[in-house]
Amino acid sequence: MNKLVVFLIFSVLVAPTVPTWAHTDEYFESVEAPHGGQLRMTGPFHMELVAKHGTLTVYVTDHADNPISVDGGLAKANIENGSTKTQINLYPVASNVLGGSGTFALTPSTVVIVFMKLPNQDGYAARFMPLKPKPDPSEKPQEDPSKTDGGEHHHHHHTPKH
Repeated sequence: MNKLVVFLIFSVLVAPTVPTWAHTDEYFESVEAPHGGQLRMTGPFHMELVAKHGTLTVYVTDHADNPISVDGGLAKANIENGSTKTQINLYPVASNVLGGSGTFALTPSTVVIVFMKLPNQDGYAARFMPLKPKPDPSEKPQEDPSKTDGGEHHHHHHTPKH
């Protein structure tokens, strides 16, 4: 019983110091993506999917929007239109860009799930609905305060670059 009490007290004291990196999908829907696509967070990465009929482009950055090299990475996208499912392999096409093409159509209900495995990293996946209508800007959602550091702007803590 004493160990449980000590663990609970320790957890309560340490919890506020543990950084949380999560942005919600609703938050990402409310911000303008650098390349006009849809943004998602997955693990230590942000992914931006730019989808057009027959082509997919994925831009990969860290939480501070610095490009992350995709050289040597493996990726694929599963495109779901109702019961129709299509898989597209994605290949590095620039330092932080994955791209691929195939035969598929996009509708507002299309779901694209991108799976990515970079060298010396765990595998990550992100779920997109690239043609989903954007919310009304006058109803811009706020980030969940429990998912940020409490400030108006979301800050990430990174080790300095040398």
